[in-house]
Amino acid sequence: MNPRLLKEVKSVQTLLGLVILQGVLSGILIIAQASVLALIVSRVFIGHQTLASVQHLLWVLLAIIVARAVLTWLGETGSLTLATRVQSSLRMRLTQRLLNAGPLYVHAQKTGELVNTLIQGIEDLEPYLARYVPQIAITALVPTIILVEAFSRDWITGLILLITVPLIPFFMILIGRQAESSTKRQWETLSRLSAHFLDVLQGLTTLKLLGQSAGQARGIERASDEFRRATMASLRIAFVSALVLELLASLSMAMVAVAIGLRVIPGRMPFETAFFLLVLVPDFYLPWRMLGTRFHDGLNGMEAAKRIFEILDAPELAKAGGTMRPAAVDAQPIVLNRVGFQYPGRSEPALQGVSAVVKPGERVAVVGPSGAGKSTLLALLMGFAVPTSGTIALGDTPFTSLDLAWWRQHVMYLTQNPYIFAGTVDDNLRMARWDATDAEIRRAAERAGAWEYIAALPQGLQTVLGEGGTGLSGGQKQRLALARAYLKDAPVIFMDEPTANLDPETEAELWRHLEALLTGRTAVVVAHRLSTARRMDVVWAMNHGQLEQVGAPRELERVPGLYRELIQAYAPLPEEGHYASVHRAAETL
Repeated sequence: MNPRLLKEVKSVQTLLGLVILQGVLSGILIIAQASVLALIVSRVFIGHQTLASVQHLLWVLLAIIVARAVLTWLGETGSLTLATRVQSSLRMRLTQRLLNAGPLYVHAQKTGELVNTLIQGIEDLEPYLARYVPQIAITALVPTIILVEAFSRDWITGLILLITVPLIPFFMILIGRQAESSTKRQWETLSRLSAHFLDVLQGLTTLKLLGQSAGQARGIERASDEFRRATMASLRIAFVSALVLELLASLSMAMVAVAIGLRVIPGRMPFETAFFLLVLVPDFYLPWRMLGTRFHDGLNGMEAAKRIFEILDAPELAKAGGTMRPAAVDAQPIVLNRVGFQYPGRSEPALQGVSAVVKPGERVAVVGPSGAGKSTLLALLMGFAVPTSGTIALGDTPFTSLDLAWWRQHVMYLTQNPYIFAGTVDDNLRMARWDATDAEIRRAAERAGAWEYIAALPQGLQTVLGEGGTGLSGGQKQRLALARAYLKDAPVIFMDEPTANLDPETEAELWRHLEALLTGRTAVVVAHRLSTARRMDVVWAMNHGQLEQVGAPRELERVPGLYRELIQAYAPLPEEGHYASVHRAAETL
């Protein structure tokens, strides 16, 4: 039993109560059905009455059967509704939690494993919630009612039932422990397989170029075979469990039948009572057998729940913030005061003691070697994480008091690899502003230099793009992202070297459009190229999570320090050409 998962059921406890009530009523009808059937058989075969004389009892029996069928349908419908509501709630909370945790947390996880948890993991909860949880209560109540009825009719039969029934949960516990460990291995294997398969798909081009696709295919085959073995191991335990429960129930029913037969033959027990008990006893053990079956059906859900709650309990790097919305964002400085940040589970801080100010309308280039903390700083400025020490403020308003959703409406982010969603070009542009007119969309595309190629597409703005912008070049994707930025018209721009993966000609063309976008706006740009840093008003030179230098690019070039060292690393050697120096600079800045 997962106590956290049971707490989720409390949100639908009324529905759960109705499902349990249905099970109890079905149990009562089982007793009534056995009683009426025993009476009919006794009168017809022992009392030699005609069917016409027991016609009213046959109608009662038919009514009971119909009522049980209706209750069974209601119970199934209620159980599925219960499970669906809890699943929907968990899926929404899980998605929201991932959004709240922010990109820093999500990027640290295996995408395939997260997708498997969000989709298959949530779906695996259905057998647990819809069948196993209600069955626990039904198993506790229905056999108790039947046991009381059995004692009222024949204390010997009741005693046999009372003595034999504890054996079933005892063996269920013994087998259940093995089943849980086996199912855990199965779930972990499936998660690894999902993550590995997605990694292979995403890196298929690289694998082909390196001649490693066949090796990875064999790796997937091995992982699939491992999952098959784990699944078969779980099924073997489930079959053994079913065999043990059926054997115990059959032996117990045989004991009851022998005890009844020894008294019916000499006439010490009425036939009607004997027949009633023989019909009723299988239904006494049935809930226990069903509980064992549904326990195994719900094991995958229990394992999935562990991962679901692990994600829900993950540290929230991007906390909700406050409610303040300062006026005139474009006139507010961004102030960093001794900002530090440390990723959970790491011993070294990513940032420490960073103090600086981004003035309104100022363009700042953040440079430094790999691992200096540039991307982490950008994530903090966008509100994707909260500093572990120090403060960031918009003017006089700390980010902890800022409405972060409102803040993100006033900023735009351009990355090295902009993501293009599966959908039309128009849909991808309107993500920046859903209420934009067609004229505004065209104007934004023209300003970004994207309209020419958009108009040349088969359906223009209505052309459907594949996932990740399949069919578009790197430059076309960047222009589409730039068009989004123009359409959003945010006063603050954050960039992570959007021209890093472009050829010099495309880079120069894109920068012409970027210069127009940055004019009059506050911008913080992670620069990997010297040419990008020189376009900015101020340079922040970072190393080992610390801000070592701040100043105008030309000024810092003339004084000893980190920035000058980076420039010297950028300068081409005599035997190097321009492109070699550019690539070295991209690795350095």
